[in-house]
Amino acid sequence: MNAKELRNKFLEFFEERGHRAVPSSSLIPGDPSVLFTSAGMQQFIPYLSGQKDVLKDFNNRHLCSVQKCFRAKDIEEVGDDTHHTFFEMLGNWSIGQDSEDGYFKEGAIEYALEFFTKVVGLNKDKFWVTVFSGDKDIPQDKESIRIWGEKGIPAERVVKFGIADNFWGPVSNTGPCGPCSEIHYDRGKKYGCGEKDCGPNCKKCKRFVELWNLVFMEYNKNEDGSYAKLPQKNVDTGIGFERLISILQGKDSAYETDLFLPIIQTAEEISGKSYGDNKNYFRIIADHVRGAVFLISEGIIPSNVERGYILRRILRRAMRYGRLLNLPENFFIPLAQKTIEIYGNIYPEVKPQEANILTMIRQEGEKFEKTLEAGLKELERFNEVDAEKAFYLYQTFGFPLEMIQEELAKRALFVDGEEFDKELKKHQEISRAGAEKKFGGGGEFSPELHTATHLLHAALRKVLGEHVRQMGSDITAERLRFDFSHPQKMTAEEIEQVEDLVNQKIKDDLEISKREMSHEEALKSGALAFFKEKYPEKVTVYEVPGFSKEICAGPHAERTSQLGLFKIIKEESSSAGVRRIKAVLQ
Repeated sequence: MNAKELRNKFLEFFEERGHRAVPSSSLIPGDPSVLFTSAGMQQFIPYLSGQKDVLKDFNNRHLCSVQKCFRAKDIEEVGDDTHHTFFEMLGNWSIGQDSEDGYFKEGAIEYALEFFTKVVGLNKDKFWVTVFSGDKDIPQDKESIRIWGEKGIPAERVVKFGIADNFWGPVSNTGPCGPCSEIHYDRGKKYGCGEKDCGPNCKKCKRFVELWNLVFMEYNKNEDGSYAKLPQKNVDTGIGFERLISILQGKDSAYETDLFLPIIQTAEEISGKSYGDNKNYFRIIADHVRGAVFLISEGIIPSNVERGYILRRILRRAMRYGRLLNLPENFFIPLAQKTIEIYGNIYPEVKPQEANILTMIRQEGEKFEKTLEAGLKELERFNEVDAEKAFYLYQTFGFPLEMIQEELAKRALFVDGEEFDKELKKHQEISRAGAEKKFGGGGEFSPELHTATHLLHAALRKVLGEHVRQMGSDITAERLRFDFSHPQKMTAEEIEQVEDLVNQKIKDDLEISKREMSHEEALKSGALAFFKEKYPEKVTVYEVPGFSKEICAGPHAERTSQLGLFKIIKEESSSAGVRRIKAVLQ
């Protein structure tokens, strides 16, 4: 069974059982407290917590999806059999078990067993199950223990674990969560450590692979760390897609399946080296190129803060391993092209971004090569390196922490990773405060220039491509300043095209409509909302008919003809991958 067949079979299985298939949400979540979407349930949090009515928005309380995910905390684990940065998660939900048509523990377990044994043909005798053992606040999950026994899993293969292993969530500091029951698959003795007590969650080996996590979500974690019962019970499940496909195809890991093999084979051809002799290097490169392709397709730009930092880190980490394999300059490009080829039909948002993805990867590679040699020379000057010096090397030369640590290890030196993280967080807070000041505006505000920024934004997306995203703006009574994502300097022809397009819309004397609606309705209507701040339940959408539609607090002109002549007076670089336009109305 190949990857495409598995995705389809999963969705078909649950659709046949009354579930509604929901498209994957963005890797950039609506919750500003987390960097990435790391689980399929994140887009459903308002429904799982009981804040929103799932029937109103989906006309069904039973949902399923194939969700693209990214977990930055797994970067150091990449290269083994089971960890990835970007990955896919197959999930199904029953939201509000208290209703007559809901299902909870027994229904979730029945579906899991049926899909695994009857649809994809896994051997039930190789299943080991973990359940929540309970703690002082939340009791042991005796009901799941009973159900698994009734479904034919012997007691010796049902293992109890505490809150660290068998209690899932919340995604951020607070929110819906609950005890979980996990299905682990025994890959056989050759993957084991040989210890008598080896079993699920063994810290010494990878014999037992967690495939499906069934979360029985009935609690909410509060800000003080306490737990309260949710107003409803929910089922929230997730299958590690890469792990399952490797089991089904009889491979040690997903890297040997059709998800990664074309990328790795391309790297073998370029390097003249074999995957079998350099598994760890090839796996890291393949994982990171896939992750970078998806992050850039979401409009993320390499930088030294937050999501941009993670993108830069995986790009440069992969480039560093490419150097160890003696891969040529720009080796990343054919690997990224192969990744886009694999996923272009699965996630349609990736293919249109191909030119932007390749340009950004090429630019980051060139930048890294230029700084690498100078950085190594600088590092050699230090007799000792503390967290502050390590951060200086990172900030000035773009050295990932692990590269600094490896170079230091050659001289029996080391730097504390936790102290480095403190330096990084301090820098991010300073940068965030600076950005708030920078884009806070100043002086008298012009509604006409505000409207002009919306027209400019739409024109840039039409002329340059939909990768363009607003990165900041500053509007006074005299001029506007608009920062946007774009990897290269605009040509004179492009600037002229944008000007002409904006002025044509001004000449058309279009009425600017203003509508209040829910945040979700606004997004469904096609309104742009690139900033991930916590939007209120009700938002305002300003629309220039057939041209521009954005969530915005206003104020704006009533008609485009009020703007006068739009003129771009300067186009320049703002930061890596970000351009800046200054414009006036005459």
